[in-house]
Amino acid sequence: MKKAYIIAPAIALMLVTSACQTRKVERIDPNQVTDLSGRWNDTDSKLVADEMITDALGRPWLKEFNEKMGRKPVVIVGRIRNNTTEPDIQPETFIKDIEKEFINTATVTVVQSKEGRDDLRAEREDQQTFSTEESRKKWGKEKGADFMMMGVINSNVDAYKNEKVVTYKINLELIDLESNIKVWIGDKEIKKYIKN
Repeated sequence: MKKAYIIAPAIALMLVTSACQTRKVERIDPNQVTDLSGRWNDTDSKLVADEMITDALGRPWLKEFNEKMGRKPVVIVGRIRNNTTEPDIQPETFIKDIEKEFINTATVTVVQSKEGRDDLRAEREDQQTFSTEESRKKWGKEKGADFMMMGVINSNVDAYKNEKVVTYKINLELIDLESNIKVWIGDKEIKKYIKN
């Protein structure tokens, strides 16, 4: 019995020591493509956002709006639903990649989403009491969006033994907020072959 008391902690110590010795951490370029699990990752998010926003901004609705209104359209990125079997996909990071692509083109104006607006309004309200009059921001000056982008991420898994193919399909729509008319619909597929 005494022998067991001595051996068990020794084995545990060896396992911990072994784990510490094999772990390796190093900084890598954030733009480097990394596919460890084969699941949806930051590279997929950036790739899809880049290609789909380029496609959206190359369609006739933008030129028609510019000619009719004489200004850049104001866009808000709304809900992107995760309908995949991967609950750890964060639509918020994909939304931020879409907003970034829109802003970097300088062809549309992007306004804050609903969740972010609450924080901005709370700050503006705070300024009414605690900020100097000349620096205080006024109410009723927010830009209303002309269009809202919405979408969904779906996935399909085909697996056999130690092989798997995962197909992600991303659908996005741009909708006129006044008329509910869809001015652009786009989709993008990413297919991954994974062998364990």
